[in-house]
Amino acid sequence: MSTRRLTTAQALVAFLARQFTERDGRRHRLVAATWGIFGHGNVAGIGQALVEHATAPPPGTPPGPPVMPFLQGRNEQAMVHAAVGHARQSNRLSAHAVTTSIGPGATNLVTGAALATVNRLPVLLLPGDTFATRPADPVLQQLEVPWAGDVSVNDTLRPVSAYFDRITRPEALVPAALAAMRVLSDPAATGAVTLALPQDVQAEAYDWPEEFFAERVWRVRRPRPDTAELDAAVRAVRAARRPLVVAGGGVHHSAAEAALDAFAAATGIPVASTQAGKGSLRYDHPADVGGIGHTGTSTANRLARTADLVLGVGTRYTDFTTASSTLFAHPGVRFVNLNITGFDAHKMAALPLVADAREGLEQLAEALTGHTVPAPYAAEYARLRAGWDARVTAAYTPADENARPTQAQVLGVLDTLVTADDILINAAGSLPGDLHRLWRTRSRDQYHVEYGYSCMGYEIPAAIGTALAAPGRPVWALVGDGTYLMNPTEIVTAVQEHVPIKVVVLQNHGYASIGGLSEAVGAERYGTAYRYRAADTTYTGDPLPVDLAANAASLGMRVLRAHTVRDLREALADARAATVPTCVYVETETADTVSGAPASEAWWDVPVAETATRTSAVKAREEYDRHVAARRRHL
Repeated sequence: MSTRRLTTAQALVAFLARQFTERDGRRHRLVAATWGIFGHGNVAGIGQALVEHATAPPPGTPPGPPVMPFLQGRNEQAMVHAAVGHARQSNRLSAHAVTTSIGPGATNLVTGAALATVNRLPVLLLPGDTFATRPADPVLQQLEVPWAGDVSVNDTLRPVSAYFDRITRPEALVPAALAAMRVLSDPAATGAVTLALPQDVQAEAYDWPEEFFAERVWRVRRPRPDTAELDAAVRAVRAARRPLVVAGGGVHHSAAEAALDAFAAATGIPVASTQAGKGSLRYDHPADVGGIGHTGTSTANRLARTADLVLGVGTRYTDFTTASSTLFAHPGVRFVNLNITGFDAHKMAALPLVADAREGLEQLAEALTGHTVPAPYAAEYARLRAGWDARVTAAYTPADENARPTQAQVLGVLDTLVTADDILINAAGSLPGDLHRLWRTRSRDQYHVEYGYSCMGYEIPAAIGTALAAPGRPVWALVGDGTYLMNPTEIVTAVQEHVPIKVVVLQNHGYASIGGLSEAVGAERYGTAYRYRAADTTYTGDPLPVDLAANAASLGMRVLRAHTVRDLREALADARAATVPTCVYVETETADTVSGAPASEAWWDVPVAETATRTSAVKAREEYDRHVAARRRHL
């Protein structure tokens, strides 16, 4: 058997460079690039191996090893966010790897790994680890655990990884690497995949079988529904008088948007969308009724309350989607769940339809040929759609072009400038609610809101990863001041790599979303404003004199300041046309009057103090008890 003598790290990089996915006859690089920050735990191993795969051979010379592009990050968590942005934009068919040193570099991966796994998005994590041979304990950054000699800080990644292995011998890499690729490419199992790499093993040489480096294609399955499950689903849909589709992220991951469009057009069933599913239909599709749940539209939520059948497509039914189990109120409501994972398909005591979203929708549509919803129901939701659209227009329209905009008006100005090419990225704060309720999505991948983990600091690095997967398209990172301060470091990466992302910083001097929530639960916005301490020791003094625009400029971004709606219109148009990373900085209304968006008319369960002496908390608890009484387990 032919072998090749390489270090473990060299073998891993050579292996990764030859892995591909294939779906619908199209091939994609499975691991398209590696992000890295080097320290003593990976510089001599993975770092040296990446040097050998960094560039293509010069023209006219014999072909060398496949290239593994390298991207230099500034923060380990942010590198994972960038990788996740790439994976989402690539429909989970392509991933990035992220390598770090041991110790804090490795533990900084945990938040990003949790985000990837919660959202079912593939990313390969390659943290360095302490010595497998234990020549001297403790080495630098080693965690000593008195009751277990084989534990390292990398074990914190186990619960947030879809697959985890520690490579303590070179030959153990072979089955571990194959298992890692299987999980990364499996739409029902994917998430963060971690291969912990002890620093001595990374640099150890081994005679690897040539077969290990053969080009491999991992075909992404499109399982079809079971006949009996399909028949049961069809009967349920035909029996319903007020059916509703809830479109989740699985519609996008499966590229099932056209199938959903055809299904909705043929049956007339209205389609509401989760945060991950928004854009499954264009905003102007006759069947699109907008976002559902706590951050959704009143149109979708009114239909949800009276729906007698809910067809969930690729959704996890989070508490925001179900309004903490208070939304689907029809006494006889039933659920049919079309999902590629049996775990999600059985939620809500549903009739499961375990299948790929596109395959399932196409077969449902064929089996329901000629079936449509009652005409009065179609007329009802059309009327509700028109009413909501008018409310969006009102929220978007400023009374004075020379005034400071509300947050909704910022979105309204952007709405007038974008086309189907633009991609909007957001994850946390009050913006996800406004976007879910108000944004008029024009293409299947325009709306990129990470709301499975709702991680502050996601937006800027994710915009870079998304732009790398969609070169030439305008990519916007929409961030509040709180999120910006969490993680602006990858602005430097965008500048270095000439990635022309557009960052819109909305300055409202505090944690606006949590401030509103704090007020609603009787905590009186305590500790949520970015202000000086007042005489009573609360943060109610003057706003802090921070200048986030100057900060962005100091990191290399071109910065445009907008003081009025008119300024904002000009700045956003300028930023959209820019070919360099550009920041638009705008002060919106204060945290006490954040948005200007209409209400969703749906609850969210945040427990309120059961006993309190302050009036605000007592009243909030009374309101909480009223909503809790409507909560329901669907059995």
